[in-house]
Amino acid sequence: MNCRTDLAIERNEILKEQDSFAVDEETFSKNGVKITRIIIRDDETAKRFSKPIGTYITAEVEPFSHNAELFDGRLEVIADEIASLLPKRGLVLVAGLGNSDITPDALGPRCADLLLATRHIDAELAKSIGFDNLRPVAAVVPGVLGKTGVETGEIICGIAKSIMPSAVITVDALAARSLSRLGKTIQITNTGVSPGSGVGNARKGIDKSLLGVDVISIGVPTVVDAKTLVKDVATDSAEFSPAIDGTVVTPSEIDILIERAAKLIAMAINHALQPEISCEDILSLVT
Repeated sequence: MNCRTDLAIERNEILKEQDSFAVDEETFSKNGVKITRIIIRDDETAKRFSKPIGTYITAEVEPFSHNAELFDGRLEVIADEIASLLPKRGLVLVAGLGNSDITPDALGPRCADLLLATRHIDAELAKSIGFDNLRPVAAVVPGVLGKTGVETGEIICGIAKSIMPSAVITVDALAARSLSRLGKTIQITNTGVSPGSGVGNARKGIDKSLLGVDVISIGVPTVVDAKTLVKDVATDSAEFSPAIDGTVVTPSEIDILIERAAKLIAMAINHALQPEISCEDILSLVT
């Protein structure tokens, strides 16, 4: 059975189990965060991974349901990884993808609520309030096709053509293969995103080919496919009921998971974009 996952690190684990497949991989730990960086460099490897060529960074942290602390070192590590994929200068558009009415899919909109949008602040005003070299940032929550009647990619593409960002950051919920990945894993990649992929309803991809600029996608797995979960605990001979098709499972503490993950990711993005402003100052501005 094909195990659905949006995580490159899990796809790499599957390939290793099958045929000891090797890929360009680096792992290290810093401030309690385990970072795994996987780089897909060629078309053959991309085909094996079923993922585009690019860089995939996985940050494994203490479960969000166990840790409410924000300024404990994790934020800076994740901010550094985000910054490593961004251009040094220029306007950045941040899009919070997902459906705010469905908790496991609300990561992007909740994150957007905590972003420091600065595009409307001119340099003179920024200097007068003590924020020199303020980087222009715009934030948007494009909603979902079922509510707007417009593809998410079409909305972001229209905005990008108007404001011409140097890069786009998207934040979205993901699906994992393993239940143990939920609420403790953050994936950062420069390959773009397919909105809705976490809940099995992938839309048109949002990537450089569509927008003309780099698209850095950040996500946290919030669901596991029910078939994948059952396979992990059942015998090889177990038969699956058709009723399980299309079913996903999410943790009981999903509300707190989304709240804390959104806050950490939003503050990491803010810190990556405005490194000269303290995290405490940024938090006071967005809450």
